[in-house]
Amino acid sequence: MAALRQLRTGLDFLYRASGVLGAIFLIAILLLIVVQMLARWTGEVFPGAPDYAGYCMAAASFFAFANALHRGAHIRVSIVLNAVSKPVRRILEIWCFGIGAATAWYLSYYAYRFVYWSWKFNEVSQGQDASPLWIPQSSMVIGSVVLAIALTDHLIHVIVSGDHRIESDLVEQSHGE
Repeated sequence: MAALRQLRTGLDFLYRASGVLGAIFLIAILLLIVVQMLARWTGEVFPGAPDYAGYCMAAASFFAFANALHRGAHIRVSIVLNAVSKPVRRILEIWCFGIGAATAWYLSYYAYRFVYWSWKFNEVSQGQDASPLWIPQSSMVIGSVVLAIALTDHLIHVIVSGDHRIESDLVEQSHGE
């Protein structure tokens, strides 16, 4: 039981840390925009700032996915789930989490292959910065793996206990409206 408690604590920490990283990348976007504005006002050029902001936006999105799922911030159409009996609801949730987990693992696998080939061919961005593309693309791999882990975690929890672990703050507010 202690091992399961440690695993649960570790997974919750992983989801929270992933959300914090997403927030840090949002702050990085703000800082890049401010620095670019200051550079323009002083007549300087900050090459690659729009590209870096785009990389940060992708990283913020992918890192925030698992935390958003865990905290109930993803859109769930619960009007059907609330209208059916508990056993049918469990089957539907198993089906939904199963499809979601399979899709996330599929995305993770092909995102990894995408990044691997970018690294292997030494692809660089076409902007002024000419940075290696595998570096910003790695956030897509890490974020999609964490999302796949979260979906698999919730799937296993639904199978074992009959209910998901999504926090109900935001889930209960969205009744298909």
